[in-house]
Amino acid sequence: MVTGQRRRGGVTFAAMVTVAGVVAVAAGCGGGSAGGAGGAAAEERPGRDAASVRKAADVLLAAGSSKARTSMEMAAGGTRVTIRGEGVYDFGRRMGRLRLVLPKDPTGADEHRPLTELLAPDTLYMKNRGAGVPDDKWVRVDSTALDDGNLVTGGATDPLTAAELLRSATDVTFVAEQDLAGTRVWHYRGVADIARAARTASPFARGALTAAAKGFAKEAVPFDAYLDEAGRLRKVRHRFSYVNQGSTVAVASTTLLYAFGQPVTLALPPEGDIYDGEIGP
Repeated sequence: MVTGQRRRGGVTFAAMVTVAGVVAVAAGCGGGSAGGAGGAAAEERPGRDAASVRKAADVLLAAGSSKARTSMEMAAGGTRVTIRGEGVYDFGRRMGRLRLVLPKDPTGADEHRPLTELLAPDTLYMKNRGAGVPDDKWVRVDSTALDDGNLVTGGATDPLTAAELLRSATDVTFVAEQDLAGTRVWHYRGVADIARAARTASPFARGALTAAAKGFAKEAVPFDAYLDEAGRLRKVRHRFSYVNQGSTVAVASTTLLYAFGQPVTLALPPEGDIYDGEIGP
């Protein structure tokens, strides 16, 4: 998503986009529609209402940790390109680790190696970044310096930041009570506002969301959220719009959370493992 060049800690990022290098042709293509609202007003459902959606991030913090699966879809030349991820997240430390599988190249070959990402407050670390970065080195990126606050750039939305976006939820509608991978969940649909979320989010997320509020084509972000009986966010899907080379691109980012409370071991890369050279496009 980011165009031009930025210099952080002596590293030049020229069009530093994990996603854009794979799906740059998506510029100008539309994504999936938000779908109809349906259902009844969420406020009519005692105990499972719009307030439960808005406090989803607080409930995740209390849950401690979880496993996560992610997917990010972009329209590309009439086809839908998807980046999938899987990993763990420590909500208390606001840190996570994801292994992303990038799409095959147009010939069908597995051109791209899996990418490992470490998510931390205001910072994204990437390994197997390519573009001249040694395989044993990490790239460190300041999320607040990215035009989208890393909601899209890394190929996955930080799970806790995705929940923080819901603090700004409006027009929340109850859709259905349903089964999600063997768990009973309550499905809601609504609209989040990135700028409002930046003002109400927890301190760790404000910088990235403030940057994102300036970088997207629309501050309004339609979402579908699925909460379990304990109010934990089990699944959330956001539909973002941003401008790339003058064209609006639609991106759908989905996060699935499960196996709450299991021990998670995470550590940031040693300073000597951070690449400080120039990165190609």
